Amino acid sequence: MAEAKVIDGKALAEQVRGEVAVQVAALKASHAITPGLAVVLVGENAASMVYVASKGRAAKAVGMNSIEERLPAGASEQDVIAVVDRLNADPAVDGILVQLPFPDPKRVSERRVISHIDPDKDVDGLHVVNAGRLLAGEDGIVPATPMGCMTILERFAGSLSGKHAVVIGRSNLVGKPIGQLLLRASCTVTMAHSKTADLPGLCRTADILVAAVGQPQMVRGDWVKPGAFVIDVGTNRIPTPDGKGRLVGDVNFAEAVKVAGAITPSPGGVGPMTIASLLQNTVKTACLRRGIAVPKAS
Repeated sequence: MAEAKVIDGKALAEQVRGEVAVQVAALKASHAITPGLAVVLVGENAASMVYVASKGRAAKAVGMNSIEERLPAGASEQDVIAVVDRLNADPAVDGILVQLPFPDPKRVSERRVISHIDPDKDVDGLHVVNAGRLLAGEDGIVPATPMGCMTILERFAGSLSGKHAVVIGRSNLVGKPIGQLLLRASCTVTMAHSKTADLPGLCRTADILVAAVGQPQMVRGDWVKPGAFVIDVGTNRIPTPDGKGRLVGDVNFAEAVKVAGAITPSPGGVGPMTIASLLQNTVKTACLRRGIAVPKAS
């Protein structure tokens, strides 16, 4: 059997960013609107700083305004909420993203800070209002990583209707929303997790297998149904002899690639699509807030 088609997330993300740039140009030309994306960063976590900087560069590259709000690691919850409230009231800001995790979750509650974000500016799709809209089948903002997963499936998997999708993972950020999105696409969806009985056997029934459980290389090749489409959301650092470590997904890629029909690598698959999806969400919020149609991407 031939090896699976390996999905190039970087190339797809570049294509999506190009589509967003077309939409931003159309908003500027037709409505004199320049979408603005604000990112709030508390503390100086190295990985978060890199991620925030990449979001800012991506926003500017497609013609958006990029706003960065930095607070010290010792900032209080009220300090963070005050920044969020100010961004909520700023008409130039269409999307607000609070970079998580906070340096001290006991000092600053993620839940309380997110609850203060205007749901119509919540480009991360984490506010309970947007979670409720997704569950109810209403139009809202979808978390960027699940949105990126769906873009991959829509562009490479053909019709999803009637397919059996197994999602390993039940987080509010990925597992639950991707399950809802797959249901919207008329898949039959089974939600699973690390404690599911006979998880390998269940996975072998999946036409679409989404691994978002946060355990390095947990999904083995013999868990995969021949020809299945495998989406690996995981990003885990494992030790290496040189001490630097390396990133791997939740799927044992070397094994699964020999069985699956298509597979996303990690890194280089779903990850690049997250920022591209955030940009798509910012265009959407800019339009929804003003009651105008989202421009065509081509």
